[in-house]
Amino acid sequence: MPGRRPLSRSAAGIIVAVLAALVLAADQFVKHLTIENLPLHEVVPVLGEFLQLYYIRNSGAAFSLGSEVTWIFTIALTVVAGIIIWKSFGLRSRLWAVVLGLLLGGVLGNLTDRLLREPGFAVGHVVDMISMPWMMPAIFNVADIFIVCGMIAVALLVVLGLRFDGTREKDDIAPDADAAADAEHGSDIEKSEASIKPEPEQAG
Repeated sequence: MPGRRPLSRSAAGIIVAVLAALVLAADQFVKHLTIENLPLHEVVPVLGEFLQLYYIRNSGAAFSLGSEVTWIFTIALTVVAGIIIWKSFGLRSRLWAVVLGLLLGGVLGNLTDRLLREPGFAVGHVVDMISMPWMMPAIFNVADIFIVCGMIAVALLVVLGLRFDGTREKDDIAPDADAAADAEHGSDIEKSEASIKPEPEQAG
């Protein structure tokens, strides 16, 4: 069965933009609900120890690391967002468009906090609210989920050899193997013809 045709660059860009906007909107909406409805630094059980809500404002990265250099995370998020947007211009792969769109939305969700929330521009604290103490001590948010899942998906696509243009590395190997097989087959035919070719009669 022939594979689906690659996307046009404009279609891939639209997928990235729409998915990023949806993830960003969902992340900021959940953060708005958190600020308006949850008490700061108090556990709100949802499913016992499996899932809890715990509203905090994080100035650092995971586990509150680097809380004294918040601006570094702002720069890092900006660079990552820029790279994703730049790569999106050459996309022809549906899978890459979906993965990069979701990843970009997660990055923009936390970058928005860094830029616009207190205590100020570029040093804002990220709103976190999801706690799963049975799995990890870190508190995270919707954007973090998409960032982690997006990075895992990127690694998988790289391992599988899927390129941004929709082709796969194995697509390059197959023609070379076919060409080698054809050359070997042709050589065998030539040898076979040479073995059955009659010897010229000698003049009496």
